[in-house]
Amino acid sequence: MLRELFTIGHSSHSLPEFLALLEKHAIGVICDVRSTPYSRRNPQFNREDLRDALAERGIRYVFLGKELGARAEDPGCYVDGQARYDRIAKTPLFQSGLDRVRKGIESLRVGLMCAEADPLICHRTILVCRELRLEGLSIAHILPTGEIESQEDAEDRLLRLAKLDNGDLFRSRSELLEQAYDIHGKKIAYTRPTDRTAPHSEVLR
Repeated sequence: MLRELFTIGHSSHSLPEFLALLEKHAIGVICDVRSTPYSRRNPQFNREDLRDALAERGIRYVFLGKELGARAEDPGCYVDGQARYDRIAKTPLFQSGLDRVRKGIESLRVGLMCAEADPLICHRTILVCRELRLEGLSIAHILPTGEIESQEDAEDRLLRLAKLDNGDLFRSRSELLEQAYDIHGKKIAYTRPTDRTAPHSEVLR
């Protein structure tokens, strides 16, 4: 049996539009991987409102922002105030989140949800799916149009963004992809704000 995992960004959809996308692809569980499950611009996706709206459609809601969020609480996951995805991925908390996803997809159609419409500017792809993509999963990203972008097609785009799409005589595609993930991860990773009124070395925790 092919194991499938979906991802989706709530973007600025209305709730009916978002729910229609989930129903189109028969998603049974939404795993919310936002570190902070609230949105000022799109309050319809605040945790409690979204959970209740999903329940009305028979879709389960699971919050995994603590385990799989991009803003880790562990200070060891930061370098010069910026989150390091490679460090987050190695934490026991993150690995426990991956285990929950692995278990869920054995019997359910699971969608990882974050905010960004484009899967490549979101940690759900650059951090979470990077860790799961080599496990024989079929990963599909639900786009705002309702169309699907496969993980393979997303990775082709990632190589183009990193300007590594022309190949390399001495490195395989998988090696180039690892570099592309690293490059892009540094571009989109969360950086903690600094207090400009405090001494330069003080960083808000």
